[in-house]
Amino acid sequence: MVIRGALLHYAQTMQAARFQGSGGVTLAADVGGDRDAIPVILMHGGGQTRHSWGTAARDLVAAGFHVISLDLRGHGESEWSRQGDYSMESFAADLRAVAATLPSPPALVGASLGGMTSLVAVGEGQLPVRALVLVDVVPKMEPEGARRIGDFMRANPHGFANLDEVADAVARYISHRPRPSNVEGLRKNLRLRDDGRFYWHWDPQITAMMGQPEAAAQFLDQLARAARGVHVPSLLVRGRLSDIVSDDGVDDLRRLIPHVEFVDVAGAGHMVAGDDNDAFNAAVESFLARLR
Repeated sequence: MVIRGALLHYAQTMQAARFQGSGGVTLAADVGGDRDAIPVILMHGGGQTRHSWGTAARDLVAAGFHVISLDLRGHGESEWSRQGDYSMESFAADLRAVAATLPSPPALVGASLGGMTSLVAVGEGQLPVRALVLVDVVPKMEPEGARRIGDFMRANPHGFANLDEVADAVARYISHRPRPSNVEGLRKNLRLRDDGRFYWHWDPQITAMMGQPEAAAQFLDQLARAARGVHVPSLLVRGRLSDIVSDDGVDDLRRLIPHVEFVDVAGAGHMVAGDDNDAFNAAVESFLARLR
């Protein structure tokens, strides 16, 4: 009953929308709040959807912001690229296309892949924004944590027979969270195909570049260069249990963006918003409130 009430409240606050991204890819989104208010674009991580933010979108609307929560290309209900183009340049071009529809520069809140996209769009592409929030992502990422993400996304190419198998796979990957007792909530992250099996919502071609050390090293260099070009108010929110962002990674980001603020969320891992939604929302709302 509590979950159903929360979903109803979300549906009343946020409305489904579509945006045209780069190369003709249509992007799905939930949009809410006064269009003349300060815009905030939420960009989820790789393998996630716009639903991964918990109550963040709803709470930001209640705080007086205009919120756009996107499904990245190849994820959720957004279109898959016909050319299999999941380059950082195309993700960033999608973000610029969405920002161009807004009456004023947005604040960006990006987790993992969404944070990398935001970092490149701002620091390298000079996208005009009010502020940047990076959620558990830095240029100097821990390779073992990045490898785990790639392994998870490449696993189970033949899908799952039922939702219990999906829940088991998620529980093995996010071992610090209890396995959900109600597995029905996982449906929104899956596609039920004609063969009767459940498959992850993302385009498998997204993982094509993962696990290639040379490409990864070049990409991390690109992120570091982009970070040096960030001059807007910035915040890093890390899950203290993260296997992606170490203390060394935090220090490196502070060197690249000297003015960046930092919040460490105890008990949370890489998926900070999902692990401790209240602490995450409080940190982001407090930071963005100062933009007014």
